[in-house]
Amino acid sequence: MASNGKSQSYNTLEHQTQVVVVMIPFPAQGHLNQLMHLSRLILSHNIPVHYVGTVTHIRQATFRDNNSISNIQFHDFEVPFVSPPPNPNNTETNFPSHLHPSVEASLHLREPVRKLLESLSFQSKRVIVIHDSLMASVAQDATNMPNIENYTFHSTCAFANFIYFWEEMGKPSFEGLHVPENPSLEGCFPIEFMDFLTSEFGFLKFNDGNIYNTSRAIEGSYIELLERISGGKKVWALGPFNPLAIEKKDSKGRHSCMEWLDKQEPNSVIYVSFGTTTTLTEEQIEQIAIGLEQSKWKFIWVLRDADKGDIFDANEEKRHDLPNRFKERVKGIGLVVTDWAPQLEILSHTSTGGFMSHCGWNSCLESITMGVPIAAWPMHSDQPRNTVFMTEVLKVGLVVKDWAQRNVLVSALVVENAVRKLMETKESDEMRERALRLKNAIHRSMDEGGISHVEMKSFIAHITR
Repeated sequence: MASNGKSQSYNTLEHQTQVVVVMIPFPAQGHLNQLMHLSRLILSHNIPVHYVGTVTHIRQATFRDNNSISNIQFHDFEVPFVSPPPNPNNTETNFPSHLHPSVEASLHLREPVRKLLESLSFQSKRVIVIHDSLMASVAQDATNMPNIENYTFHSTCAFANFIYFWEEMGKPSFEGLHVPENPSLEGCFPIEFMDFLTSEFGFLKFNDGNIYNTSRAIEGSYIELLERISGGKKVWALGPFNPLAIEKKDSKGRHSCMEWLDKQEPNSVIYVSFGTTTTLTEEQIEQIAIGLEQSKWKFIWVLRDADKGDIFDANEEKRHDLPNRFKERVKGIGLVVTDWAPQLEILSHTSTGGFMSHCGWNSCLESITMGVPIAAWPMHSDQPRNTVFMTEVLKVGLVVKDWAQRNVLVSALVVENAVRKLMETKESDEMRERALRLKNAIHRSMDEGGISHVEMKSFIAHITR
């Protein structure tokens, strides 16, 4: 296993006094993406960042990232794995079990990570390891090194994590706490992944603190509750990591869907995307197509299979069958995008008025920061509980598919009604107003002296003390 040689050696006195950060992401797009964003935020404070992964996943993280990454030091290690296609007809769960080989392969990073940490530990004043909660075993050797601190990054919202820990504790009562009804974890993960989660979570007790991609401006009470049950460990809300202002690119660098969006009225388009880990059945695709057409609302629909473990292995690339002459009938009304879509750009566009989403935390946070309400259609993992947070706590969304009905086909009529409810009702206007208020609160929190700005300064001061 060898690094790609982009890492640099530190042998001057100046570099020996430096603090450096090592990022260890989980090998799935929503996780790779968040720690790429955090890497840039930390780099902006002149702290060197090392980003670790398999050759395949480093390539994926950089290939899909449109922002400057020139100063991040990547360490890509050769770890071979098989990359089976997703199975849309898995009747037990919508979870992307086809990614399991790439997850297992990434656990072999422990030894090269240990060697990297030893080298950086020798060369640096302090090494700060920030590892995904699902990569805790890979980072475990950091606990035995004298000048290394180990922080766990949780890729979901504080609300969903608090609910998990609160249930594990037997649901104790906290003064002033109202917990909405939450779906059980049944159907969220297959058994083998639950076993993996349990084994990784066993290593979290060795960490020095916990980091969330969220803001106290929207989750303050749940961050405080996590602090109360953390056993004295610090909880840092350093988000949102994604950029809040999206630069308008020239036509050469823009996705073709953006040109189309430019021609639409404000709040007239619904964006439909179910993330990088969802594969829909042909039957469900047909119902969504009919529902979107019958709603009479303009739409951008990202229709892709779930990522494979190796997204560059395209031998079995699939073309979905849409209803006969569907694209002709919706010409000028809707776009079907089958390649990688610029989600943040789409959500930030004034023409986008709603988002039909799987409610992965990345998508939820991007939607909130752009002031766009959500039609929630959870598929697996933390998504059912993120749905509760968006629809019942923040009240910036509605439910398309109840988790209790997760194995039922969603009809075209349900899709049509959800689109209409999100785009044209008094209720949707109120949700949009709340979403805009949250957007403004988050933007204020990132300004000089704002709660998120202060939190990041506090974290940087803590790790460079």
